[in-house]
Amino acid sequence: MEKRNYKNTGLQVSLLGMGCMRLPKIDPDKDDIDYEKAQEIIDYAYSHGVNYFDTAYGYHGGKSELFVGEAMKKYPRDSFFLASKMPIWCAEKPEDVERIFNEQLKKCQTEYFDFYLFHSQNAANFEKCQKVGVYEFLSKMKAEGKIRYLGFSFHDKPEVLRHICDTYQWDFAQIQLNYLDWEMQDAKQQYEILTEHGIPVIIMEPVRGGVLANPCEASNEVFKAARPDKSVASWAIRYAATLPNVLTVLSGMSSMEQVADNVSTMTPFEPLTDKDYQVIEEAVDLYKKKDTVPCTGCRYCMDCPFGVDIPKMFSIYNKYAVQKDEEDYWEEYHAQPESEWADKCQACGACMEQCPQHIQIPDKMSMIRELMSGLDQKFSK
Repeated sequence: MEKRNYKNTGLQVSLLGMGCMRLPKIDPDKDDIDYEKAQEIIDYAYSHGVNYFDTAYGYHGGKSELFVGEAMKKYPRDSFFLASKMPIWCAEKPEDVERIFNEQLKKCQTEYFDFYLFHSQNAANFEKCQKVGVYEFLSKMKAEGKIRYLGFSFHDKPEVLRHICDTYQWDFAQIQLNYLDWEMQDAKQQYEILTEHGIPVIIMEPVRGGVLANPCEASNEVFKAARPDKSVASWAIRYAATLPNVLTVLSGMSSMEQVADNVSTMTPFEPLTDKDYQVIEEAVDLYKKKDTVPCTGCRYCMDCPFGVDIPKMFSIYNKYAVQKDEEDYWEEYHAQPESEWADKCQACGACMEQCPQHIQIPDKMSMIRELMSGLDQKFSK
């Protein structure tokens, strides 16, 4: 497994990190983790050199940290790096920050976090962090040895990122970066700002929530023609990992097939060549012609006050946008609870304030509603 040296400290961090946001579930519509399958994934990753494990307070409805604590206790604590995050939306006063942090230590069955983050920073969340004194408390925890390195994950515009970088001293930062978002979400500028500040970068959503594992048939054919021996997803992983200031690339692996493929991609790691970049550019051009919604399934938009399951509506639609199977889309849509359908959207806009992808969600819901209205006429018995 390829390793990267953290700030010339001698700490060797695996270039592939295990994201614990999309672990196997017992029921796909519930948060409960399938411990047996998830443990197999953790064990495979660990045994093949992955030593960075990333969880968070809210992942899997608050159950991810509990699982990670159980899954990792079989291994020597100094043999891996554990990361978690402070959910500022759950804290209204300094006492809440301390309570949450101590709860996380207990859930993860650890005395310290190697990497700890301000979770999902944007302008509003960072302002609240300042008001509640998050940095001051976490700096104290760092001084006490309960945090080794302090950073933040980020979802906003480059100017907000620059402000955050200039406000405090940071050990690392986590951003969404992939070959689509390099330009579409200003990932290039974000990466450059962090590099200018000497802040190592951790990558999240390198495969955009699985979208870049199967962007569209035309793009898939381009990748397969260039490297028949490699998966489509491997191109996205390599794209993120090729950047020199990247410490690790997180992948939310939910199957043994995914973890085996990602481990193979990093063992040994092959940086992208100029020819590889040309292949990706061609594939991206083809993908952009497809009418998909750039949703990663992060669920930051939830809960909708009117009951719409926004990520699920987009997931089902994106499958249709790629496959163009109208009847399959109509059947899968109607298999969902009616209370979660796109036509329940009242265009209040609350979801858009939280969407890291800046998707015009009400407009997309209106589009889906109109599409489904036409399919209802076509397929209703």
